[in-house]
Amino acid sequence: MLKVMITAASSGSGKTAVTCGLLSLLKRKGYDPCAFKCGPDYIDPMFHRSVLGIPSSNLDVVLAGEEGVKEVFARKSRERGSAVCEGVMGYYDGVLCNAGSDADCGMTGTDPVQQSVYSAGDFASAYHVADLLELPAVLVVRPKGAALTMAAVIKGVAQFREDSHICGVIFNDCSESYYKMYGSAIEAASGIPVLGYVPHMEEANFESRHLGLMTAEEIENLAERIDRIGRKMEETIDLERLLMLTDQAETIEEGFPKTDSGERAAAPDIRIAVARDEAFNFIYAETLTALEDAGAELMFFSPVHDAGLPENINGLYLPGGYPELYGRQLSENESMREQIQKAVTAGLPTIAECGGFLYLSAQLEDADGRSWPMAGVLPGRARNAGKLVRFGYGTISTEKDTMLLDAGEKAPVHEFHYWDTTAGGSDMTLTKLSNGKKWDFGYAGETLYAGFPHLYLAGGKLAQRFVAACRKFG
Repeated sequence: MLKVMITAASSGSGKTAVTCGLLSLLKRKGYDPCAFKCGPDYIDPMFHRSVLGIPSSNLDVVLAGEEGVKEVFARKSRERGSAVCEGVMGYYDGVLCNAGSDADCGMTGTDPVQQSVYSAGDFASAYHVADLLELPAVLVVRPKGAALTMAAVIKGVAQFREDSHICGVIFNDCSESYYKMYGSAIEAASGIPVLGYVPHMEEANFESRHLGLMTAEEIENLAERIDRIGRKMEETIDLERLLMLTDQAETIEEGFPKTDSGERAAAPDIRIAVARDEAFNFIYAETLTALEDAGAELMFFSPVHDAGLPENINGLYLPGGYPELYGRQLSENESMREQIQKAVTAGLPTIAECGGFLYLSAQLEDADGRSWPMAGVLPGRARNAGKLVRFGYGTISTEKDTMLLDAGEKAPVHEFHYWDTTAGGSDMTLTKLSNGKKWDFGYAGETLYAGFPHLYLAGGKLAQRFVAACRKFG
């Protein structure tokens, strides 16, 4: 069974294009692949899903913990014929956790940084995941501007850790003449197999914006573009050699994630409305699975297009996304805004993260600087800060019992946004992992979580507590 990590020495090397091309090729050849993404990224998994037609799962050591990552990988990969994981940033780039602070890395209530060898900046890196899951790793490099020096770069990455798991290299955005002239020499000098190349292809240049790549749904003819990448890779990549280097038996034996009762509820007994459209689409696949495992039926709806909420719901989940790009459409859907305002104010249990939090505000400034009325559940005007406001992992806590957290409890989160608000709230405290800095944020009570930090509901008690609040609401 092929199991492989697609990684690079730095961002911008073309990991997503190579990963999607490989997924397309494996699917067409009958290898029945599944896909994973290291870290908290929402957008790259959308590209994976566009190829395979099934969700791509995040492998995030901070949000899920090491055991949670093993469980997610085991649950997904044992159902498929091959597994491809896309790395994050550079191979060894992780979180330099501040072990001297009270910000815990992980969900167990202890500090894995003090228990793990991954504590020198590679904690939660692609390397950490590859080492944890014993995944062979293929390095994607752009060789432009260098010849034999590329061997030094490749050898340096491969030998940086005693067992780096680097088993091969793919040149990206590389001419056939370069590959024929230097491929063998670079392999001989670095000691790492060069498995082929991907030539320059306009299809592989995916457009970006302030939070990263444009979402898969926004890119015209994406499926055809990725298919062309995969077909080209069939010509230029030594697939047989890649399969030989990455073929391995099952290495992760941990069982499936379970609910507190030990198995998924026999039948869902509550209904949670989940916003999912072009404005709200930053949703972890494991979060949805965790809610279903806890007994929820998920009712997807569109705040942009639908006239109102699904009927007979017991809870509401408003994830992040790009509401700032659809301010006019969201505002002009007055019936939806009014229904959400009345429902949340009446106590409908609600989680609103980042973009969902902005939607609950009184006003939202769009990408063109125009301000639009939103749901008006919360005070404040959300506007473009003109820069990255906050970025990175942290833990959140409260001083009072709330829907998701009891007083003094912690949960890991990730924050990443360019929009800010004039009324950010102060019901919770976030402690940043990298430096221990703290700030108050958000709105939290018996039926509400609303704030910029993104939650990961799988693996801990958050999903069960949200569903329990929905049951109590009735």
